[in-house]
This record gives sequence, C-alpha cells and structure tokens, in this order.
Amino acid sequence: MEKLIEQIKQGKVWPFPGGVHPPQQKSLSNTHAIMRLPLPDKLVVPLKQHIGANGKLIVAKGEQVLKGQALTEPAANWSVPIHAPTSGAITDICLMPSAHPSALPELSVIITPDGEDTWCKLSPVNDVTKLDHDQLVEIIHQSGISGMGGAGFPAYVKADSRKPIEYLLVNAVECEPYITADDLLMREHAEGIIRGIELMQQILTPTLTIVGIEDNKPEAIAAMQNAAAHNDQIIIQTVPTIYPSGGEKQLIKLLTNKEVPSGGIPADIGVLMHNVGTLFAINQAVYEGKPLIERVITVTGNTIHKPGNVWALIGTEVKHLLDCQGFSPIPQQCVVMGGPMMGFTLPTVRIGVIKTTNCILAPDHHELAEPGAEKACIRCSACADACPASLLPQQLQWFAKSKEYDKLKDYNLFDCIECGACAYVCPSEIPLVQYYRVAKVEIKEQQAEQIKAERARERFEARKERLEREKKARQNRHKRKPARKSADEKQKVTDALARVKKDSSGDKDDKSAVAAAIARAKAKKKNTEAAELEPDNSEVVAERAARKEKARQYKAQKQAQQSETQTDKVDDKKSAVAAAIARAKAKKAAKETEVTPEQHSEAPAADDKKAAVAEAIARAKAKKAAKETEAATEQSSQTDEAPAADDKKAAVAAAIARAKAKKAAKETEAATEQSSQTDEAPAADDKKAAVAEAIARAKAKKAAKETEAATEQSSQTDEASAADDKKAAKEIEATTEQSSQTDEASAADDKKAAVARAIARAKAKKNQPEGSDKS
Repeated sequence: MEKLIEQIKQGKVWPFPGGVHPPQQKSLSNTHAIMRLPLPDKLVVPLKQHIGANGKLIVAKGEQVLKGQALTEPAANWSVPIHAPTSGAITDICLMPSAHPSALPELSVIITPDGEDTWCKLSPVNDVTKLDHDQLVEIIHQSGISGMGGAGFPAYVKADSRKPIEYLLVNAVECEPYITADDLLMREHAEGIIRGIELMQQILTPTLTIVGIEDNKPEAIAAMQNAAAHNDQIIIQTVPTIYPSGGEKQLIKLLTNKEVPSGGIPADIGVLMHNVGTLFAINQAVYEGKPLIERVITVTGNTIHKPGNVWALIGTEVKHLLDCQGFSPIPQQCVVMGGPMMGFTLPTVRIGVIKTTNCILAPDHHELAEPGAEKACIRCSACADACPASLLPQQLQWFAKSKEYDKLKDYNLFDCIECGACAYVCPSEIPLVQYYRVAKVEIKEQQAEQIKAERARERFEARKERLEREKKARQNRHKRKPARKSADEKQKVTDALARVKKDSSGDKDDKSAVAAAIARAKAKKKNTEAAELEPDNSEVVAERAARKEKARQYKAQKQAQQSETQTDKVDDKKSAVAAAIARAKAKKAAKETEVTPEQHSEAPAADDKKAAVAEAIARAKAKKAAKETEAATEQSSQTDEAPAADDKKAAVAAAIARAKAKKAAKETEAATEQSSQTDEAPAADDKKAAVAEAIARAKAKKAAKETEAATEQSSQTDEASAADDKKAAKEIEATTEQSSQTDEASAADDKKAAVARAIARAKAKKNQPEGSDKS
C-alpha cells in the first residue's frame, strides 16, 4: 500500500492494453474562453437525464417558475430532481425526442423564458465543517447532480458509498477528439474544482486523491497544480495522450495499477471516480446553493464559424447553440452529440441538451466521411489489438448478428465501454459498436422479461396459497361447533361423576342410578342438538300442500269446462251430419225401389216369374233399408237428447248407422243389377244353382252376425268409462273399417248368388216345357 502510494507520488503510471491515436482536433475550440449565450426562445427539459428512475413531476402546465426551482422531486432509487434553467412559464408538458441514439420520446417540460432570469431563493453554506456526511449527501441529491462525463450516474449514490474508499480519482483526461469542455473548465475554474474535491474528501475520507490529466493540456495542468498546492492529499498526475485513457477502468489502471473485476464497480476495489464537471457542480451546490442547471459544452466542427465552449442551460435546443456559433450547414449535413468516437448522430436539431452533453460536433465531409459499405471480416485481429478491455470484438460481432445472447454474456459483452476503437481500426468498415449496442439492449429487454415472468410466477403462487388459506378458513368457519353444555348440565354430570367415584365400592343399584343419570343427560343433550339442527317446518309444509291442492282443483275445473264446451260443439255437428246422410240413403233406396217395378213391367210376359222374384228381393232390401234408416234416426234423436256426458256415445252410434245405411244402399244396387242380369243370363245346371243359393244364404248369415257383433261392440263401447274414451274411439274406427270391408265382400257374394239363382230359374223354366211335352 505505502509502496503503491510512493510510486503514485513519484508520477508513475501503468499502461492499459489496446488504445488508438486518432487526430485530436482540439485546437479548434480551446483557444477562446468559455462564452455565455443569450436566452433561447424555449427550453426543452427532459425528466430523465441520468441512470435511474424519473422524478415525480411537481409542476403543471401554465405555471410560472423561477430559475433554479425544482420541477420534479425524487421518487425512487437513483432518482434525482431537475430544475428550471431560467424563469418563465411552462407552456407544455409532453413527449419530445430524447438525446439518445434511438431518439425515443421522453416526457419533457417546455419552458418559455420571460427574459428576467430571476433566481429562486438559494441556500448557500458558508461553513461546510458544520455539515455531517448525510447533510452533504442530501444537498448533492436535491441539487440534481449526476455524472457529467459519461453515463450520468447519480452523484449522491457515489457520495453515499458504504464501502471504504482508498483512492478518489478525478477524471480530467478528456481523451475524445474535438472536446475541450473540461480543459477550459480547469483553466478558468480550477479553484472551484478543488473545492469540490475537498468536499468529496470530507464525505469519503480517502487515503489519496489523484487528478489525471492528459499531457496535451499543459495550461489545465498548471492551473490545477496551483489550485491544489495547499492540499498535499491531492496529486495532479499527467497521463500519456492515448484514446481511450479517459475510460473509468482504463484510468484506474493508469493511475493505480488496479483492475476492476468483470461485472464489478470501482468501489469493489476501494476506488471512486468523479469528473471535473461533476465536482465543480458539487462546489456550486454547496457553497452557492445553485442546482445543476447549466454546463460547459464544446461547439465545434468545420461548419462552425466560431467554434468554442459555451455555458449552455440544460434544455437549450441544439439549433440555438449552432446558430449562436455561426453554423453554415452543407448538403447532407450531420450533427453529432458527443465526440467522433463515442458520439451519435442526432435525428433533429430540435433536441435539448442534457446534463451529460459535453460536445456538439458539426463536421464537414472531410472531417467525418460517410462510412462505406460493410465488408466481410478478413480476420486481421486489429480490433482485438485495439480493444482496451481485452475483448474479442470480431467474435462478439458474430454472436451479436446471430443473436446468441448466452455466448455474448460468456464473452463479457457488458465489459465493452463502446469506445469505438475497434471500429476505428477495422479495414472492413464493420460498425462493431452498433452491433454491441443493439445486442446489449436486446439482452436487457430479455432479462427484464424474465424478471417480470419470475415476479408473475411468484405472485401467482402467493395468490394460490392465499386462496387455499381462505378456503380452509371458510371450511373451518362453516363447521358446526358442538352445542355448549349449560351450567346445570355440566353440574349434573359433575355430580354424577363425583357420586360414581365416591360410591365406586357401593352396590349395583347406585351404579345403575348413576348410569341412568348419565344416560338422561346424554339423551337431553341429543334432543337439544336435534332440535337445533332440525327446526320444525310442519306448518310451512302444510301451507304448501294446501296451496298445491287448491291449484290442482282449479286446474281440473278449468280443463273440464273447456272439454265440455269443445265436445258439445263438435258432437252436435257430427250428429246432424249423420242424420242427414241417413235420410239421403233412405230416399235413394226408395227411388231405386220405384224404378225396379217399372223395369219389370216392361219386360216380356215370359219373364213374369223373374220379375216377381226381383220385386220381392227389392221390397225386402227396401224394407231393411227403411228399418236401418229408422234406427239411425232414432239413434240420432237419442243422441240429441243424451246429456253432455254421453255425446261421445252418440257419435259412435251415428258412425255405425252410417255404415249400415251404406251397406243397405249397396245391397239395393246389387239386387237391381241382379234382376237386370237375370233376364239376360243363359241356362245353367240346377245343382249348381242350389249350391250357389246355399253359399249366398251362408254369406248373408255371416253378414248378419258381423252386424250384430258390431252392434254389441257399440253397446259395450257406450258402457265404457270416460277414462277409456281414447281406446273406444280407436275400436270404433276399426269396426267401421271392418264393416265397410264386410259390406264390399257381401255385395260381391250377393251378386254371385243372384247370378246363380237366375241360372237356376232359367234351367227350371226350360225343364217345364219339356215336362209338358212329355205329358
């Protein structure tokens, strides 16, 4: 330790691997003093200007603010506030393009200056020795100071380091070409920077403080040495001019010969580093009470007529800076925020500068030529030789193109400081740094998604456990607790047990009495529990049964009324139709009977016997039809007089009557046809005639029996109960169909019989003349 400090005090430096020597181009802007610019027309102040969370907005649109007034307040870890750069009105709070390679929109406060530049109330500290560690850290925090040399790490986080710090390093190297902001700041404000260093010494109590400055800044080195002459704990160390000696890990290696482990931070090895601009802002915050609202920015390039360094308010648009310095753009002009090695091209000049902006470069095509087309890697290893982090740039580029994120992690992608040395020396003009930036963003997004998924899984499991607990709690809550024993019951049981114990040696009767008492107590308890568990619902059940019975009676009454009304209408109509049909049949039969004698009177005298037979048959048929008609009429009248309950029986009788009338009509027609055919029939054998007559008589007898059976079935149907109405109707339909079929069969048989009788009479007539001749 002592040996290392001795070597440092002797001015020894330790080289780091890699590095390049690009043209410096610093003389363009370091020959003039820092200038102050007029107030811009508007200021665009982004809420996020540092690593960490945004602050909570505490102002609103249309509000008037003073210079130095807080616009946000810290709301989370690594959150620092932002302040109004000048007095004026807040005209809008909206999304604006960010000062980032992606230019993604960030919430910004737009302020229109009022031109008065009125400060808010400031609280400077005259005697810092009276402030303790926490008070100094809080001042740094509320002043909104973050790292002004690179990533924008919150300064209060570094100041509040809980790890012991041996070396406080001050980065004044400024190795990037074109940039001279720190150089001019050290020349003009060395005393303020040293006061800032001493404040950090008071907070961190390091063993040694080392200020590293490149040897191409002799005036800044002299100014810092003079300002630090009174403090022997501050060493001004000159380092060789090589890019990127201003990198955090590279400068630690140069000044202390220590290396920060992969994935670690300088505090892990007892080192803490600040930029000279950050220390000057700390000095102003403590001694003057001013928050961080402005910084020195280098405006340079061949298209700038007055290149130099200016004090720029945070939020000033890049266009305002360029216009104040005499900007003459060329075709396809590009404007870079930062230096040519680590800076990025702005998509528009309407972007406001932020706390980490140290340079605005407006080069022509000779200074910064357009990159050529990317060519294939020739494996020259120039990128690996130039890498100051000892990485394998070409291998990382392969993995980045193929999105092999696990291999990128294995090859320590996040140790890359994106200095651009590899791309600067690449003969194939491969934009290696761009590949690394994209891969880093994708890996961070992937990690964020994994964290979200893990948190979601944890929330799901916690919710599941909570639901299980609530379910068990509900089940336990709904379980019936055993009925509590009354005091009397408990006393009885206690007394009984006492008696049992006391008289355990007594006779069996005493034991029986005790057992009986216990049994009674148990029975009483059981009855009590049963009464509690089974309430008496008899009254409710009775009322429900009465309501149901009343509803059934009302429904049955209503259905009966509807059925009576419908039956009366339908059956009356059917009865009238049946009577009309019967009368028509009878009238038709009478007419046919009248026609038949006329036909026979016109017949020749030789056929008198045949005519007599036909007339006799016709008269018999007519008489039978008349009787059936009377019966049908009588049934119809009976049906009309029947009560409503017998309407269905009347319909059955009417159907039977119609069947009988139809049969009689067919028989009358058959008889008439027989008589006409008899006159024309030829002679036949007597024996055959007798047989035919016998067959006819059998057929007629069979038809009579079937008619009687139908009538008997009809009477049985009349006596059937109302519950069998449907079945009776089906039987009546079957009977009617059978009757019609029988009528058709009888008609056919009667016709055959009539033919046979005619043949027999013809033979008999023929035989009579023969007998007379013989006599």
